Parts: sequence; structure tokens; C-alpha cells
Amino acid sequence: MSPTVEGQPHASAAVLAAYSYCEAVTGTQARNFAYGIRLLPAEKRQAMSALYAFSRRVDDIGDGPLPPEAKLARLEDTRALLARVRAGDVAEDDTDPVAVALDHAASRFPIPLGGLDELIDGVLMDVRGATYETWEDLKVYCRCVAGAIGRLSLGVFGTVDTTGPGAREAARASEYADTLGLALQLTNILRDVREDAGNGRTYLPAEDLAKFGCEPALLAAGPAPAGADFAGLVHHEVRRARSLFAEGYRLLPMLDRRSGACVAAMAGIYRRLLDRIEREPEAVLRGRVSLPVREKAYVAVRGLSGLDARTVSRRTARRRA
Repeated sequence: MSPTVEGQPHASAAVLAAYSYCEAVTGTQARNFAYGIRLLPAEKRQAMSALYAFSRRVDDIGDGPLPPEAKLARLEDTRALLARVRAGDVAEDDTDPVAVALDHAASRFPIPLGGLDELIDGVLMDVRGATYETWEDLKVYCRCVAGAIGRLSLGVFGTVDTTGPGAREAARASEYADTLGLALQLTNILRDVREDAGNGRTYLPAEDLAKFGCEPALLAAGPAPAGADFAGLVHHEVRRARSLFAEGYRLLPMLDRRSGACVAAMAGIYRRLLDRIEREPEAVLRGRVSLPVREKAYVAVRGLSGLDARTVSRRTARRRA
């Protein structure tokens, strides 16, 4: 069953203030993530905000203006803070609200904190300028920065009791959460391809770029030159992302209603973003593709109604048949 807080003392004023800080960070900085976690009950929303605030800190170090040596030092400091959380060595009056909130969340839910170590490992790959020859290479990075987040989130969501034929499927919940994270990250990579290239980062596999005649330099230069099949490249990656979504969505029937709604909302926003990219591939070379606020809100409502979860359940049943 999903974890509960029954039998645990109420959060102190200091802990509630720390959660409030993390929720403010999430509300102001998470473009798509916040739509999903609004659908959760308070204790899960607080825990997810703590995870987001810590993850955001790690990402901001990697994307910030500091020289690489300073970034490496800051990331190691962040890893040391995570070790304190893992050891339960964070006092409620600690001056770092993210540490206080994450420590309390980890005492409330079975969060696999090693996933945050993986996130730091992924950002270290960015700082060190890693590039990726194949999709298998890129998957390693995506699992660190996104698959791990899926597994961390599952620690907060929990899974519903599953017996009989579905029990074996439920045992793969962590795998599905990881795969859904890969789908979201690959969508992110397509959306941000020009911005990343302008910052000297190329995530798309080199063998895919070569297959479609696309040089990394063109990704930051605007319209694709004659002879480069940029649309073909994007459609190739979109098909890969759709396959990952199809596999990852098998997680939804294993979650309680509100956790499933949260995941359906976040994933639904990215799937619609993927649709837009597929319809107009070169739009990503002109700037960031995004969804209007009203469309994101519609996806969130659809997730809360259970429409996406029921659709996935029917598709899964058909595949089994």
C-alpha cells in the first residue's frame, strides 16, 4: 500500500516552514512538474517538493556560470549534504530548509535516496562535457538525471496492493518509473536542442546525427542547411520517445488515484509537447517549444479524472490478450 503518516508526530513549525520554502521553489521554477504535484495530498506534495528543490539545486549548479572546478566542488558539497540526510544528521533548526524538508520526507516515505546520488553523477557528466555516441550511451545519462527521479517519486507514491496475475507486473513498477523518466528526458532534449547546443552541449547520439546528415553545429545555427534531414532526425527520436512512454505508462494502474493523476498530468504535458515537436520539427531550432497554460491545466484535469489511467489500462489489457 502507499505509505502513510499514521502513528507519526505532526511536522513541527520548523519542518512546515522548510516544506513551504520547497513548495515555493517548485511553484516558481517548475514549468511542468508543479501541475502534477498539485493533485497530490498534502504530505506527498510536500515530499515531492522537497525532492524537486534538492534536484533543482543540483541542476542549477550544473547550469550556472561558475567555472567547472567550482561546480565540481559545489556538487561534492551537495553530495555531502545528501550523506547527512541519509544518516539522519539534519536538525529541524538547520539553516538549510531543503535539507530539513528532505530529511523529514525521507523519514516519512521509503525514498531511495541513492537516486539523488545518481542525479549528481548525471550533472557531473554535464560539467565534464560528456558526449554520447549511441542511444545506449545516452540512456546512461538519462537514467541518472530523469530515470532516478522516477524511482525517487515512486518512493513517495507507493503502489496499490496487487495480487494474482498482476503481482508480477507490479514488481516492475520501479522499472516502469525509470522508463517514464527516460521518455520525459528525451522529450526535454528535443525541446531544448538549440539552447543546449548554444551552451556547447549535444545530447542527441552522434550516430543518429550522422545518419541524418546533421552536424552538432547546425543545432545552434537556426534553420537546417540543405542536405541535412533534421525532420528525419526529430521523427526518429520522437518514435523512440513514444515507445518509452508506452512502456512507462504501464506504471499508472499500479498507483492510487491521486498519485496516478499526478503522473498522468506530468507525462501528458510532455506527450503533448512531443506531438507539437513532431508536427513541426524545425520549431525547436527557432526557440523553446511550450504548451499554453490552459492546455497544461486541461491535461491536469484529465489526469485527475482518471481518463489517462483508464486508457492505459485498456491498452495494457489488450496487449496481454
